[in-house]
Amino acid sequence: MTMFANAADAFDYESALEACARGERFALRALYDREARWLLGVAQRIVRDQDMAHDVLQDAFIQIWQRAASYQRALGSARGWIYTVVRHRALDEVRKVRRELPVGDDLEAIADHHALREASHSLAPDTASLDRCLQTLEERKRECIVYAFVEGYTHEQIAERLATPVGTVKSWIRRGLIALKECLS
Repeated sequence: MTMFANAADAFDYESALEACARGERFALRALYDREARWLLGVAQRIVRDQDMAHDVLQDAFIQIWQRAASYQRALGSARGWIYTVVRHRALDEVRKVRRELPVGDDLEAIADHHALREASHSLAPDTASLDRCLQTLEERKRECIVYAFVEGYTHEQIAERLATPVGTVKSWIRRGLIALKECLS
């Protein structure tokens, strides 16, 4: 791990990913040791289930290992790339679960799913506060935040969807997040 850190303990994510691309397992371990707890938090916020979040994290690190060679420094930070892999893996899992939801007249299955949702909401009391604070935002800011953090859209995809410049979308998201932070504190 010392290969990836300088005296100020600034971790070199780019070099770690490049080492992963060369098949150097210690680099993946260094990435895991450095970021796993934060990445697990990202996954857990998206999937809202601790066991599923652990599965997402494991699958994401397999993807990081397998796709490390596809990372390009010119396109963004390696740390951002890693977080994007985890975020997309978590969003894929949420979409998969949604597709598996019962349809038709299987009322017992629907009731079980509803009970599971209610239980997960009772475990996360901040969800009600977040919902309340989201409702206080201007519609466009709220839409942008939901598209970015729930649906997993990029700034460019949001801008296209809303027929709005990318810079405006970024500003709405930034201002919306600031307002959410104030509301939740």
